[in-house]
Amino acid sequence: MRIKREMEIEVMRSIPPKDSDVIMLSQLKPGEQGVVVAVEGGRGLRQKLSLRGVSEGSIARMIWASRGPIVVDVDRSTVCMGRGMAQKVRIRRI
Repeated sequence: MRIKREMEIEVMRSIPPKDSDVIMLSQLKPGEQGVVVAVEGGRGLRQKLSLRGVSEGSIARMIWASRGPIVVDVDRSTVCMGRGMAQKVRIRRI
């Protein structure tokens, strides 16, 4: 079962995204997950997110998204970021 899901995720990573499929990370609802397709921002922001494991091709699952910072699970590690950062991460829902 787990292998089948991992294969589905690999297929999703390889399909080029349509503009309508791509949303901001901050728009995910708790429990939803997606594949990171782009990080829009300068070198500093990209480096900060990369050090936390958020890079193109990584899988993110929203844990907490009400007021304040956003908490996501990225490839089995918990990452907390502000809404401004989360709005610069583009995601395609799985």
